[in-house]
Amino acid sequence: MNCIIIDDEPLAREGMLLLLQNIPDIEVLGVFNSAKKASAFMEKEKVNLIFLDIHMPAISGLEFAVSIPKETLIIFVTAYTQYAIDSYEFDAIDYLIKPVNKTRLEKAVKKAFTYHSLVDHQGSTESICSDFVLIKADRRYHKIFFQNILYIQGLKDYVIIFLEGKKIITSMNLKTIHGYLQPNKFCRVSKSFLVNINHIDCFDHHNIYIQDAEIPIGDVFRKDFLELYLGGGFTDKL
Repeated sequence: MNCIIIDDEPLAREGMLLLLQNIPDIEVLGVFNSAKKASAFMEKEKVNLIFLDIHMPAISGLEFAVSIPKETLIIFVTAYTQYAIDSYEFDAIDYLIKPVNKTRLEKAVKKAFTYHSLVDHQGSTESICSDFVLIKADRRYHKIFFQNILYIQGLKDYVIIFLEGKKIITSMNLKTIHGYLQPNKFCRVSKSFLVNINHIDCFDHHNIYIQDAEIPIGDVFRKDFLELYLGGGFTDKL
């Protein structure tokens, strides 16, 4: 997988480049100090993945993300934790907080590789019933019972369904599959995520934790999530 780095801070660019050079199967095509220069490069070269700083002069990372082709993946890099939720509004694969930790970077890159692999073996939704969805992928039919779904991530033109030890991707939007799920069991917690409340391990003000997944809670979705998960009597105390 190839990638580029966009960051207006020289030390941040150099640090990311050094970290990526130690990750197998990642080729850095270019390093840029502005979105404008990166955009000119991308007009000539196909880029699989962008490590994109959010807080930049002239054109911010969030502004530039709107113009990025759908097939190009984004991992936002920022010094500001408050941008974490915003990153998912742009279908980002992940976000990293500066200074970037090697282990955390490897986890983000693994997500990008997984997404690419899933897209190569994407399924098609054959039917949706009251308690399961039937998806054809890899020349097989997968009957997925809604009760076994841990959470669902919407990403670009697909949804990734996360099960115990397995992920399946299919071409469908999050709103469509949400309409088939039991409203007392599944909750939209951000623009990009639906969670099965029966599989939640714990949560805090910003995130929901299901096994090893950390799922952000969007501000506009927080009240509905708390009311569904805890009941109206508890929400005023949080």
